[in-house]
Amino acid sequence: MGRRYFGTDGVRGTVGQGAITPEFIMRLGFAAGEVLTRTARTRKGERPAVLIGKDTRISGYMLEAALEAGLSAAGIDVILSGPLPTPAIAYLTRALRLQAGVVISASHNLFADNGIKFFSADGNKLADAVEEEIEAALERPMGCRPSAELGKARRIDDAAGRYIEFCKGTFPSSQDLLGLRIVVDCANGAGYHIAPHVLHELGADVVSIGVSPDGFNINDKVGATAPQALQRAVRDHRADLGIALDGDGDRLLMTDADGKPFDGDQLLYVVARHRHRRSQLKGVVGTQMSNLALEDALGALGIGFARAKVGDRYVLEMLVEKGWELGGENSGHMICLDKHTTGDGIVSALQVLTAVCESGKSLGALAGDLKLFPQALVNVTVAGGFDWQHVPAIVQAKRAVERRLGKKGRVLLRLSGTEPVLRVMVEGENRAKVAAGAEELAGVVRSANGG
Repeated sequence: MGRRYFGTDGVRGTVGQGAITPEFIMRLGFAAGEVLTRTARTRKGERPAVLIGKDTRISGYMLEAALEAGLSAAGIDVILSGPLPTPAIAYLTRALRLQAGVVISASHNLFADNGIKFFSADGNKLADAVEEEIEAALERPMGCRPSAELGKARRIDDAAGRYIEFCKGTFPSSQDLLGLRIVVDCANGAGYHIAPHVLHELGADVVSIGVSPDGFNINDKVGATAPQALQRAVRDHRADLGIALDGDGDRLLMTDADGKPFDGDQLLYVVARHRHRRSQLKGVVGTQMSNLALEDALGALGIGFARAKVGDRYVLEMLVEKGWELGGENSGHMICLDKHTTGDGIVSALQVLTAVCESGKSLGALAGDLKLFPQALVNVTVAGGFDWQHVPAIVQAKRAVERRLGKKGRVLLRLSGTEPVLRVMVEGENRAKVAAGAEELAGVVRSANGG
């Protein structure tokens, strides 16, 4: 059975359309409550409990109430944290010994979108099989437990403080950030009242931007997907480096003192090389989108490299399968399994800062060693169910571009898990060939999909 509602990162869409309506989210809460707590272990007389967190979107209030109603109808107690980064919910779900955690967020999207992400009791994203169970439960009529069995709701007041202390604990106790001026851009998202405190309490001189959410300005010209604001602030304040999170705080972009940005591949390389020099690092998991230069550079250091499907959930699955601890995506999701169960922008930034402090080198010096291959990405809108692999013209065009690129180049066509687009990615040593190949392939895809 396939998944109708769940993409690579939960259920996501435009508020008021499709699955992102109060009625559907209430049904989703009920279905998830039935599935996630079927084997729940609780003390005698206690109901299963689920934590709900959210980012700063205006629609979060509405969807939180709907989700709470659905879970309560299923006999689940609900704990509300208010705005918190996605990885904070993963941590607190595990720390509080709850049955599940739910985040209301559309990550790096603008405010008009929203979504639902689930975490299991151990702080991991749900397996595909569990999401399919929830979808199957959605096909059945929504019920309601008798009044005596309905769930209750309460707020947890110290959630932010607990998570701040957790983040600080992932930084070496022998180090501090004294003497570093750091600009942190929180994207007017869930990390606005977390990241500045973490950095300040570790000793940094902190300049904060993107920390004035109003429900509508999340990811709007700020954050990891719009680094220009961070770059300007780093230069204006003569900072040593800059850190940008996305709206739900699970991805990361950083800049050096000149405002030069470094993506997830480059930051992953900095952390991997530093850890490898301290102790043997068996391997690193990337994705199909990870730059070839990263694979080559890690190989030269004797570090293994494996590619998972795009999505940090698949990076995590491969890390567990191989028994490795470090992986990530070029989009800025980084997973350090010795620190957390999921991708965490703040924790990832602290791992990079650990390398900076212990090496005595600047971020620019550490990340500048990795020279990424030129990469071109074109998103082509396609109809639902579009299968490019059964379109001869696209297959032939892909092979032709690959021949021109040679051994130091590659082509990836991938349907997005969150948008109705086919991502056309071309990578290689020659920038002109890369750009031309991407446009050529995108044109063939558009023609095959009716223009």
